[in-house]
Amino acid sequence: MDFMTGFTPYAGLALVLYAIRQTDRVPNRFIPILAIVLGVAFSFWQNGITPQSTVTGLHYALLGIGTVAGIKYFLEKKETQA
Repeated sequence: MDFMTGFTPYAGLALVLYAIRQTDRVPNRFIPILAIVLGVAFSFWQNGITPQSTVTGLHYALLGIGTVAGIKYFLEKKETQA
C-alpha cells in the first residue's frame, strides 16, 4: 500500500469529522462513536467484511479523532494567546 492509498481515507475521515464537529446538530460526545462507525463502514466498503478490515477501520477512526482533537486544541491555544 503506497502513501496516498493509506493517507486519503484517514484525511477524508478527519475532514468529515471536523466538519461535523463544527455544526451544532451532533453533540461532541458522539463524534468518537460516529468516527468508529464511519471508519469501519468505509473499511468494509474498501476491503470487504473481514476482521482485518475492522481493525483498519478502527485505525482510521482513531487517527481521525486524534487529528480533530489536535486541531481543536491548536486553535483554542491560538485564541487564548491572542
